[in-house]
Amino acid sequence: MTIAIILGTRPEIIKMSPVVRACQSLGVDFVILHTGQHYSYDMDRVFFENLELPQADHNLEVGSGMHGEQTGKIMEGVERVLVKERPDAVLVQGDTNTVLAGALAATKLGIKVGHVEAGLRSYDRTMPEEVNRVLTDHMSDFLYVPTRIARENLRREGITQGVLRTGNTVVDAVKQNLLLAHEKSNVLHRLGLESEPYLLATAHRQENVDDPKRLRDMVVGMRKVSDELKMTLIFPVHPRTRDRLSQYAVEAEGVFLTDPLGYLDFLELEAHARLVLTDSGGVQEEACILKVPCVTMRRNTERPETVEVGANALAGTDPERILHQAQKMMKARRSWRNPFGDGRAGERIVKHVAAHALPDR
Repeated sequence: MTIAIILGTRPEIIKMSPVVRACQSLGVDFVILHTGQHYSYDMDRVFFENLELPQADHNLEVGSGMHGEQTGKIMEGVERVLVKERPDAVLVQGDTNTVLAGALAATKLGIKVGHVEAGLRSYDRTMPEEVNRVLTDHMSDFLYVPTRIARENLRREGITQGVLRTGNTVVDAVKQNLLLAHEKSNVLHRLGLESEPYLLATAHRQENVDDPKRLRDMVVGMRKVSDELKMTLIFPVHPRTRDRLSQYAVEAEGVFLTDPLGYLDFLELEAHARLVLTDSGGVQEEACILKVPCVTMRRNTERPETVEVGANALAGTDPERILHQAQKMMKARRSWRNPFGDGRAGERIVKHVAAHALPDR
């Protein structure tokens, strides 16, 4: 059998890396389709190299654009590749336009779809990601949920068939790639952080960085936390965020801005941070797994498990609230349990697809 692994963003490369490795170790044939949703394949090639993954078999080079335009281009390109390759199943991961378009193209061609990280819900339909994940879940044949809460979310929506709790591939990815990070990354030395405690921040979500007040408030909150805790705050700036900082004339004095980091550099930096401030779902998960306290600069999260176990606190974007939650989380004991599984999600997913995709073809 052959599995088509569709991905288009760097977080998808990271979270699908354990699935690729499981296909290799189990002897399952696969093809990788890279849509180029955020960056060209050439810019993402280094991710494949650093993670020691095979290069993509197909590159759509879709690029950025309005949601409808981008989703349509991805669907058209994915359809052409699937007609040519005729895989027995398609795997998509997460909640991007690549995920929705890939699942829709496969479904219309009668190809089984497996949704990795199914069942996540923020219950905020203003988020494009929420719309993507809901629609993808309702058209998928196999729903690989990471946690009990994700399974329950699907049950409330009437989805009970084809659901398998596998754990989250983010655990596999952190365990597998942290070893590579320790071996390959010298980011602590480059930034002069080998013996200095520091804080780490990320911000990229559309609803935050495209709103001048929210963006300004987040930066002010970062400065307050850095000043109060008397630690350097490292802020690798996403290209979208850098554009908005300039456009809205947001001053980031007192915050150590860096260019975007490669995954291994970021993972190494994250693993040694005293506290993480973020609006990223994936970073919430990674910080929880790495036992690094996290403050989420959003009003909601589709990773409530991180809050439930005491690894994460929601702050919104109010500067005083960000500072308050940061002070609270700095006192947290780093003994919470990891709610995302044992690091064998990729293996479970590939074995399940191999056992269930063929009979109906």
